[in-house]
Amino acid sequence: MFSPKYPAPDTAPTADTSLVQPLAVLAHPSACDCNHIPAPTVAPAPSPAPVPTSRPGVQLTPGALVAALVSGTAVVLVVGAVLVSMLLAVAITAASVAVCAVVLRSLLNSQNKQR
Repeated sequence: MFSPKYPAPDTAPTADTSLVQPLAVLAHPSACDCNHIPAPTVAPAPSPAPVPTSRPGVQLTPGALVAALVSGTAVVLVVGAVLVSMLLAVAITAASVAVCAVVLRSLLNSQNKQR
């Protein structure tokens, strides 16, 4: 059910080599009377197989490991302090708005009762 379904392999027809002519034959026929020396045909050199490089993995020394732990802890503490301070700022703002709303309501109610 969860196994991938691969499409069928290509069934394209193979190329007929009798229909394909080299570019050199099409560009300049061998039987010509233009007095030139034909360039020798050289087969391209085979490319060497890629050599897998053996790169070592990351190796941490004890000092680097301690430095990574300390810096990670510092980042977590700083981000935590920033988030807590933002939450505290929102809470203080909400409390002050609530106090202002209570005071304004009280003033408006007292004005309505005096008339």
